[in-house]
Amino acid sequence: MTVAGLPVHPLVVHAVVMLIPLAALGAVLVAIRPAWRQIYGVPTLVLAVAGLICVPIATTSGTVLAEGHGGHESAALELHMARADTVLPATIVFVVLLAAAVLLGRRADRAAEPEGAGSTLVATRATSTRVVLALCVLAALAGLVATGLVALTGHAGATAVWGS
Repeated sequence: MTVAGLPVHPLVVHAVVMLIPLAALGAVLVAIRPAWRQIYGVPTLVLAVAGLICVPIATTSGTVLAEGHGGHESAALELHMARADTVLPATIVFVVLLAAAVLLGRRADRAAEPEGAGSTLVATRATSTRVVLALCVLAALAGLVATGLVALTGHAGATAVWGS
């Protein structure tokens, strides 16, 4: 698999290496400052989904690239491929939590509290706010985990290609 004579794998890997950490940073900012969710929530989710789409393309193209070079001949390449298998599940968890945080947060933001609302409505809104905040924090943590796995996978890949 090539694009303009270059293997697809390194091209797509660079997208993953940029998109997942940027989305994780956005998720952290949204968790730290809930007001930023309205501004940065959807763009952060778009970055995370784009990164998620790139992950299986990177792993598939990496497998094809490894097979084209004689298969799994080094321990470093084996480690790289094993770590790569952890990135997709972590990124899926990240995107699901982030989507829930952003979408539920937008719904909670739109729900205007009517004047003279009873204590039940206030309690419901407070619960909704706490759930959205918890989802934002969990999404930020999941984004950091996914970023860490991307970094570890990339390090193993660089070691496989360039040596220690």
